[in-house]
Amino acid sequence: MSGFSQRLGDFGYAAGWRLARWLPESAGAVTFGLGADLAVKRDGGGVRQLRRNLARVVPQADGVELDELTRRAMRSYARYWHEMFRLPSMDHKEVSRKVAQSITGVENLDAALAEGNGAVMALPHSGNWDAAGVWLADYLGGFTTVAERLKPESLYQRFVSYRESLGFEIVPLTGDSSAMRVLLKRLRENKAICLVGDRDLTNSGVPVKFFGEQTRMPGGPARLAATTGAALIPAGCWFTEDGWQIRLHPRIRVTNRSEVPAATQALADIFAGDIAAHPADWHMMQKFWLSDFEAGEQADLGEAS
Repeated sequence: MSGFSQRLGDFGYAAGWRLARWLPESAGAVTFGLGADLAVKRDGGGVRQLRRNLARVVPQADGVELDELTRRAMRSYARYWHEMFRLPSMDHKEVSRKVAQSITGVENLDAALAEGNGAVMALPHSGNWDAAGVWLADYLGGFTTVAERLKPESLYQRFVSYRESLGFEIVPLTGDSSAMRVLLKRLRENKAICLVGDRDLTNSGVPVKFFGEQTRMPGGPARLAATTGAALIPAGCWFTEDGWQIRLHPRIRVTNRSEVPAATQALADIFAGDIAAHPADWHMMQKFWLSDFEAGEQADLGEAS
């Protein structure tokens, strides 16, 4: 991405935060929804890839059904951005209270922390994970997560400031071992970390079957659990009509490094169950399955194992 495009992107995000706070909530929801409909009508590359991804999730859908599902998925994605831009100015205690009314499986997190080895919570790009994070930060007094080092630096710092304002501790994903060292330290302090675990950003993920096709998912969540004895807890997030539903699944047992591939596959299977039940809330607009990559791209992924 060129420097101009990066600066333009930074400006767009800054404008989004200002616009969402300025507009009344209902007007903002309508505006973002119309933007989603326009994006579907334009049928750009991201929308086309989203449609291809959803076709794997709901293989029985015909063309008309898939078109409608794609439209709903884009509206769900727009809702995420609208809520994300509004969250800094929302009452975080009220957000936490609303999540607490519908969240299930909190006993799995409580049991993990009672053992004293921390908890690794892994979730897909679904629903509003920032709202889930507001609840988690309120419930535990904070937690740690990682953030991709976006460019330009001003955009990265904007996102760090945003999530720190919600009570998250942010560790930059820099490609070296520094982030892993911080996460290991937090788990040994019996704290919780939260990682998005469906899309591999490093090209060194663990091979898994997902909706019947081969892809790769990050091995970090399972490796952290195996290294520290922390509980690996899959989490699901999706939207309800006027709020959010969060499910904390029972832990996946992983006691040594040799079990990381099986644990990552188990994580993928649980993600698939939640996504199949709520496909419109899975916001995956990038290439995801290996068969979607060009031959050269596939070779790069294969060499990274």
